Amino acid sequence: MTTHAAAQLDTDAVATWLSQHLEGFEGPVTAEKFAGGQSNPTFRLITPKGRYVLRRKPPGILLKSAHAVEREFRVQKALEGSDVPVARMHVLCEDDSVIGSAFYVMQEVEGRHFNDPRLPELPRADRRAVQDEMNRVLAAIHSVDLVATGLNDYGPEGNYYRRQIDRWTKQYRASEMDHIAPMEDLIAWLDTNIPPDDGQRTLVHGDYRIDNMLFAKDSPTCLAVLDWELSTTGHPYADLAAVLMQWGMPPGNEGRGLAGVDRAAEGLMTDEEFIAAYCARRGLPGIDDFGFYLAFAFFRMGCILQGVLKRAVDGNASNPERARKLGSFVPLFAQSGLDAARKG
Repeated sequence: MTTHAAAQLDTDAVATWLSQHLEGFEGPVTAEKFAGGQSNPTFRLITPKGRYVLRRKPPGILLKSAHAVEREFRVQKALEGSDVPVARMHVLCEDDSVIGSAFYVMQEVEGRHFNDPRLPELPRADRRAVQDEMNRVLAAIHSVDLVATGLNDYGPEGNYYRRQIDRWTKQYRASEMDHIAPMEDLIAWLDTNIPPDDGQRTLVHGDYRIDNMLFAKDSPTCLAVLDWELSTTGHPYADLAAVLMQWGMPPGNEGRGLAGVDRAAEGLMTDEEFIAAYCARRGLPGIDDFGFYLAFAFFRMGCILQGVLKRAVDGNASNPERARKLGSFVPLFAQSGLDAARKG
């Protein structure tokens, strides 16, 4: 957390606007910028009457359709009161003239935050329950009634993977700086191996992992799923594969994965156990050709990290030093995607 937030947030302008649009709000405002996150800058707002959280688009020239805080606000607002835990949305500002971009203000949820899927801060006996809660919430996201929540038009219909591969290839080309041979091979493989549409169309979080969740301080209960910027309606296995993709990365601060970890010894679920629990919760017999979904997850994250690196080079990254480190993982994600594709 840093306290020098003024460079990215005009707190006087925020206070003036909120005093006119948020019932019960009283200034003045001081802001602390959260250090984590590489997309939409996030700030804790401190006022005499309480605390809030503000998320805004980053400054500078942005890729088309990226950093959609308006969509983040809409989906979380729609999920209030559902089986999917989210922070309470307060107000959305779409007037760029206030602070230079759209932003929204939400409830600050006080809970435990885990960065490392090994969960080293927990006793071994408590780790599996947190992973199972992560599994439960993922199944809940994919069980949301799109019509009842008003989210049926939240994303286009049609083959989700065709749409996503085309979209992320375009985004990758827009931020590409060097030729990465494994990424080119992965794009070509995905383009010709899209599975037939099986009719599943659900809410998709788009960046589902443990560090985008807040948990109760005294139990494994999830209090809020965060960072809905990439959410849409689409195919649920993309989220499931994203979890296992992350676990397949090297452990530690950068990879934040479980590669090489003795999961049984550490009290952690295997990939197979996580998939089985998910299928049981959704009433599915199993998942065929999971290699495609895993390859897609690696591809998509590689494209995202390429965009993170490009923002660092252009001077628009929320955390430039970390952005460059994450960007260095693009070739690894591309090769891991190829490996998943070949294993099937």
